[in-house]
Amino acid sequence: MHNSLGLTFFLLLLLLHSLVVTLVSAQGSNKTTLWPTLSGNPPLVIARGGFSGLFPDSSSIAYALALQVSVPDVLLWCDVKLTKDGAGICVPDIRLENATNIAEVHRNKNKVYLFNGVPTRGWFSVDFTLNELANVYLTQGVYSRTNKFDGNSLQILTVQDLAKTTKPQPGIWLNIQYDAFFKQHNLSMRSFVLSVSRSVVVGYISSPEVGFLRSITTRLNPRTTKLIFRFLGQYKLEPSTNQTYGSLLKNLTFIKTFASGILVPKAYIWPVDASLYLQPHTSVVADAHKAGLEVFASDFANDVPFSFNYSYDPVSESLSFIDNGDFSVDGMLTDFPITPSQARDCFAHLGKNASAQAKPLVISKCGASGDYPGCTDLAFMQAIADGVDVLDCPVQLSKDGTPFCLSSINLIDSTLVAQSSFMTLSTSIPKIKTGSGIFTFSLTWSQIQTLTPAIANPYNNYRLFRNPKFRKAGKFLKLSEFLAMSKNASSLTGVLISIEHAAYLAEEQRLSVTDAVIDALSKAGYDNQTSLKVMIQSSDSSVLMKIKDQKNYERVYRVDKNIRNALNSTVKNIKTFADSVVVSKMSVFPERQAFLTDATDTVSKLQSFKLPVYVETFSNEFVSQAWDFFSDANMEINSFVMGANVDGVITDFPKTAARYKRNRCLGLGNGTPSYMTSVQPRQLMQIISQAYMPTAEAPYPVLTIADVAEPPLPSVSARATTSRPVGGSSSTSVSARATTSRPVGGSSSIVKSSKWDDLMSWINKLL
Repeated sequence: MHNSLGLTFFLLLLLLHSLVVTLVSAQGSNKTTLWPTLSGNPPLVIARGGFSGLFPDSSSIAYALALQVSVPDVLLWCDVKLTKDGAGICVPDIRLENATNIAEVHRNKNKVYLFNGVPTRGWFSVDFTLNELANVYLTQGVYSRTNKFDGNSLQILTVQDLAKTTKPQPGIWLNIQYDAFFKQHNLSMRSFVLSVSRSVVVGYISSPEVGFLRSITTRLNPRTTKLIFRFLGQYKLEPSTNQTYGSLLKNLTFIKTFASGILVPKAYIWPVDASLYLQPHTSVVADAHKAGLEVFASDFANDVPFSFNYSYDPVSESLSFIDNGDFSVDGMLTDFPITPSQARDCFAHLGKNASAQAKPLVISKCGASGDYPGCTDLAFMQAIADGVDVLDCPVQLSKDGTPFCLSSINLIDSTLVAQSSFMTLSTSIPKIKTGSGIFTFSLTWSQIQTLTPAIANPYNNYRLFRNPKFRKAGKFLKLSEFLAMSKNASSLTGVLISIEHAAYLAEEQRLSVTDAVIDALSKAGYDNQTSLKVMIQSSDSSVLMKIKDQKNYERVYRVDKNIRNALNSTVKNIKTFADSVVVSKMSVFPERQAFLTDATDTVSKLQSFKLPVYVETFSNEFVSQAWDFFSDANMEINSFVMGANVDGVITDFPKTAARYKRNRCLGLGNGTPSYMTSVQPRQLMQIISQAYMPTAEAPYPVLTIADVAEPPLPSVSARATTSRPVGGSSSTSVSARATTSRPVGGSSSIVKSSKWDDLMSWINKLL
């Protein structure tokens, strides 16, 4: 195999690490004595083409990564195709060009064949010998996934190659399709399977073709190899019986005559409606188990949203199939085997009262704003129900001076004000933002109460939307109402009050947001209680200086730009006005085109001066995470907690972070399983070939005293005659990641131009 040096090094790392993983993985496993599977054993994890969610499907590196980061009994899936000379190769698609570079290597050798009566043009394995495919390399066939590993010269593997590279041998699962097509080319899939079974231990063989399975059922030892009937779409015709798969599902006793299990799309078990919300689960699992058939569910992929009920959390989806109180499937076929491995061994059967295993505070971002419009009563109540530690309220002031919770001083960001009669109040205030807006201080509180909330959709340019059924739900709360709600929530440990634009409000609107906050806290009795910690956050050091006499409050300084470190003198200066610090995810693990490039000294530097560090913003959408985190929000949180040792995570999906803290795979020391260990920055970057390497970028700056120093807040009673930068130094806007197809790690500190916002809005309207 013609691999790059970086790839070879990575495979050696995998091999070395796997020696340790083999010894410790079982220690983190779920000790549940009996699962509601057919056998009572834990559900299996089947890696489709290896870890095909990241690397090219069925490549050696995809299989190697699957072995490294999955449960020890993971099964490796191979979609078998036959070459012209009868070799069985692992390729995910009947058309080779969909997963390889064959169109470049054999430019004029594409042909047209009939599939289900439909003429199909492409490059097919039956037209090439194994030797002719030696210089054809596997590539990423899913366009939403990174193509950065396409330059690694990953050769097509035979079934025998797969068996040789996976010793000590885990289970191998062969999937067989298009038997009739291969017969037309004088190739026998039956003969190949029977022959390879003599030299390779094949644990499972699946096929959507009844005739093929019936032809081999008496020739294989069922104790060694299980036959699984694979269901395709319910209205598709099965070629042997000419019945739809939906009708065959009603005759499981017939399936039992030639198979020991069934493989069904996950929607067969948990259907969704046209709006992608879950419907009641079907009886497929119960019916199959009653007939003595195991049930395997397919189509699990972290980067293909299935239902809004899961809030873009793939672990939640996996748990709904194995830990729902009614049933468990016997296995899950997935492109991301690390996720069902976590679900099975770390999260299943935890119970609501499981104690926290990790220290970080879970701090909400406008409540559970990933599920409901931010800063509404519904978002706050959901965050409390989700188990958040600290509930947050970004305070804004209305025209009549009422403090209330809202994510932004610009009402357009979180309401439908632009569609109301108040749209005429739109104005441009460069000190606050580029472009125009409708600002909270332009409307009275009674007017603001009439506005319709709007859920945030930070990744709508990727067609990823949040809970559309409730996108306009909830009502906004005054700060006093928020404080009363928080006091009545016994599960909370604290509240976080954010203050921004205090200088502008004092100078130009003669409104003191800091006084309003202190007054509300006092009236609510927060200055005389110890049960709830009060945290006051701002990116303006003068705000925190003004409240320095409030000894019972934790002052939190928010660094509003990406940094790689801070000068000692800067940190000493921060300590004069703050007790803790908030930084962006990129200030901890910098990225380049969504690949981690390094680990900074930001957290360790601040903590060395006794300043706790909270990191923002953690979201569940896979596009908010670097590729290194495997499109899994739990892996990202774990890497910041266990790898960077952060003191808290700020998230718009607090349920995910709160559940992470309780998982049983934490606190195991050397016994921590691989699927709950921190990722290593640059581990993926080092295996990208030079031709595909992301463009180099300048490192983030070091935080200086000039970045944090601010003049005192002006008096509300007198207008200042000089202009003052808003929310920190005028140089603190953050540049967005260049030339990448993914957003900047969910960082809330990114400042976009109004032209870009207007352009994206126009594009989305067209779409």
